[in-house]
Order: sequence, then C-alpha cells, then structure tokens
Amino acid sequence: MPRETSQTLDRGLTVLELLAAHPEGLTVNELAGALGVGRTVVYRLVATLEDHRLVRREPGGRLVVWLGVTTLGRAVEPLLRNAAGPALRQLAQESSAIAHLTVAEGPDAVAVAVVEPVGSDLPALLRQGARHALERGAAGRAMLRLREGSPAVVASTGDVPGVPHEIAAPVVGVRGIEAAVGVVSLTALDTAVAGQAVVRAAAAVRLVLSGPGET
Repeated sequence: MPRETSQTLDRGLTVLELLAAHPEGLTVNELAGALGVGRTVVYRLVATLEDHRLVRREPGGRLVVWLGVTTLGRAVEPLLRNAAGPALRQLAQESSAIAHLTVAEGPDAVAVAVVEPVGSDLPALLRQGARHALERGAAGRAMLRLREGSPAVVASTGDVPGVPHEIAAPVVGVRGIEAAVGVVSLTALDTAVAGQAVVRAAAAVRLVLSGPGET
C-alpha cells in the first residue's frame, strides 16, 4: 500500500534542497521552473519558510537558506556522528590514519565526525568542527565532483592547513545531505588501497543514513 505524503511539505523541503545546492541563491521564477509549479505556489512556500527563518530574501530578490537551517543542522550533527561512528572507526584502524565524515554547509566543508586509530599517537591533524572552503581539500572536492555527476576518489596534499595528506570519497545517494568520508595522514597514503577503504566506508555510511526505499 503506497504511503500517504504531504505534497506541500515535500515541495517546501525541495525548495530548501534547491537553495542549499545554490549558495548564490535562486529567484522565485527559477524555483517555480525547478518545481514545475506557478509563482503563486512558490510565494506561499517561501513565505512560510521565511517565517521559520529557513529562507531569506536578499536585497536583489534572490532567495537563500538562512539561520534556521544552521540551527537544525547543529541538532543533526550528533546523529550523524553516531551513525557514521562504526564505519569511521573501522576505516581509521584499516588505514592507520585519522578518519572523518565531512559535510557541505553552504560554501564550506565541515568535519562533523573525526576518529583516530586506537592507540594512535598521531597529532590532531583534523578537529571536529574544522571548516574550510569546499574547493580546498579532498573531501570538499569529492563533494563538488559529485555535484557534477562524477563521483570519484579525490586525493590532496597540503591544500588544508595542518592536513598534509588526505584521500576522500563522496557519500552517494543520500537525499538531503552532501557528505564525504576521508582519511588524513602525516605521510603519503597509497591512493589505491586507501581509496578503496574510503569508498567502502562511504558506502557503509550511506546504508546507515539512507531512509526506507533509498538503499
């Protein structure tokens, strides 16, 4: 028996997803075209989202996600850490490197979970909550590649301050979140071996984060 869903709520959430994917903002016309609805419907959706501080209208008329989304995101971060924990711990042990789950937040990549190998004396190369531009570092670039439709393992060297070497892969196919799993190390990583490990970990995280019907 098919589930009953709310079309209005679905459209409102789709508006947020579209705006999150376009940090520069979208116009009412652009949203109406993407949703396949009239401008009046979009105006009603946007007005409701504005009331909850989830959307803001910029002076030029473009719409962007706003502070309410950040509040919701902070509430979700502990859930993400718990969900990704087992896969990250296994990845850290396999690779003898620091494993992390990083998500896209506007133009930035934010490390929401960081796990060190048990018994490791590695320095704190990456800290929970660390933030940098998406264009810098393997995790951010892996998410950008996924936006372009080309999921891939990405390696970087010295692109993020304090992170000498990093290899990451995107978490593919989880609606409503852009994320990547990666490892960071003081020494160069074997791209083939570490790449396979982060892909397996990203797949494990995907299975945990995917809702019913998305696996």
